[in-house]
Amino acid sequence: MGDLPPLSFKNRTRPVDENGFRLELKELRTSLNAGTSMAEAVEWYTNANAALLGHLTKEIKDTDSSTIWRYLVGFKNLLRSIECKGIASVLGINYFARGYLRPRAHERYIAHMVLGRDLLDNTLNLVPSLIPLHKDIKEDSPEYQVLEKKNQQIVDNKYQAGSVADAIEYFDQTATLLDKLRAVQKQLRQYIRKGVTDSLTEARRSEAVCAGILVLVCVVSPIIIALVTNAVNTIQVYARNLSEKARELEHEKELSDSLLYQMLPPSVAKQLKQTQQVPAEFFASVTVYFSDIVGFTAIAAVSTPYQVISFLNSVYKLFDERIECYDVYKIETIGDSYMVASGLPVRNGNKHATEIASMALELLEATSMCRLPHRPDQTLCMRSGIHMGPCVAGIVGSKMPRYCLFGDTINTASRMESTGEPMKIQISDDVKRALDRTGLFITSPRGVVDVKGKGEMTTHWLEGRTGPSPVRPTTTTMDYTPSFLARIHSQQGRTSPRYKTEKKGQY
Repeated sequence: MGDLPPLSFKNRTRPVDENGFRLELKELRTSLNAGTSMAEAVEWYTNANAALLGHLTKEIKDTDSSTIWRYLVGFKNLLRSIECKGIASVLGINYFARGYLRPRAHERYIAHMVLGRDLLDNTLNLVPSLIPLHKDIKEDSPEYQVLEKKNQQIVDNKYQAGSVADAIEYFDQTATLLDKLRAVQKQLRQYIRKGVTDSLTEARRSEAVCAGILVLVCVVSPIIIALVTNAVNTIQVYARNLSEKARELEHEKELSDSLLYQMLPPSVAKQLKQTQQVPAEFFASVTVYFSDIVGFTAIAAVSTPYQVISFLNSVYKLFDERIECYDVYKIETIGDSYMVASGLPVRNGNKHATEIASMALELLEATSMCRLPHRPDQTLCMRSGIHMGPCVAGIVGSKMPRYCLFGDTINTASRMESTGEPMKIQISDDVKRALDRTGLFITSPRGVVDVKGKGEMTTHWLEGRTGPSPVRPTTTTMDYTPSFLARIHSQQGRTSPRYKTEKKGQY
């Protein structure tokens, strides 16, 4: 075994397991009996301790920055300090036994002594609770000052006669100091054990709390999911209801707007809704049409009130359907009087006379084909009059606002109707000149007529158009339902659930 090379942990590239370390330690102890020098044995132990401390340092670096980390670093430094002091004590024994140290051994002694003190101071800085223990070592050890003097004597390295007794005494004093440092190391080990135990207890407590929270979450989660699902369903139902109510509100708004636009001109109605007031407006030239039913008083006298209302509704519905094809606006109906104007509230240049003339001819033609529902043998006769000129128009009233026209033009147009003849359209001289400029209408002179409030006026009959008449609907049935009510009913039918179901079934 003496031929074996000295064992060493220097430059080892891979870690040694427990069995490998025991095997190498056994081989070292066997080689000591075979001639291995003490220096080689000390070097092996030094390298082994360095390897173990290096491994401990690596393990400590993987921990956190808590108190345990400081304890572990302090424990590692204290181990290395004891090791350095032990190596230095071996060199010190050699000094007292021989009387001197060789330069290389002297350097190693100083290096290990300084390193041991620095590591011990570092341990006390990391673990301040060990300072009283170290202080007690200094104060309670009478050999401590003697040992310090001997250490200084070794540092000076003055030659003296070697003494085995001095070497043994130095060994005993050093061993006593190292035993006390190992007692400090044991106390630090207890600190570490207590800290680790507390950390494990806290970890278990945290683990139990986390497990409890997890169980609570698992128990509460279905309830929360059910509540959230219920809330989502409720919100969805509410959203659908709200959407349906919004559609119904929009539909009702359309119906109310439709009814409002039947009572007032759309442009005036929009302005009235926006500003709450519509100022009166002057129009330089408009054409106004009046008509009434000839013999209406006699018809009303032989008819029931319901028959009269139904008869007027059917006639006005027929008129309303026809005038929608022209740029005109129905002002109002009073009894059997029907008043229409063109050129207001939206100006249309010089087209108002031709629009009213074309409309009057069509209404006259439609009237000639009408029969009274309850008196089928009696033909409906109508008297019409047209005049053009300036007027003022505006909204009158706040409870039931009406769009009214004011001026001599309206009075004159009314006189053209009242002084006319059945199934004829009487026009003023101003209207004839306007129509003549277009060359599209046929007129004939009536002559001079005495008009109340105006005196004698030259009037004419509007007889027809020179070109073909535009194709218009030829409704002759006397429907009793008013136009705006029929339109509202049709809109309601298209938006009703039954209508939607029927339409869906068609596709």
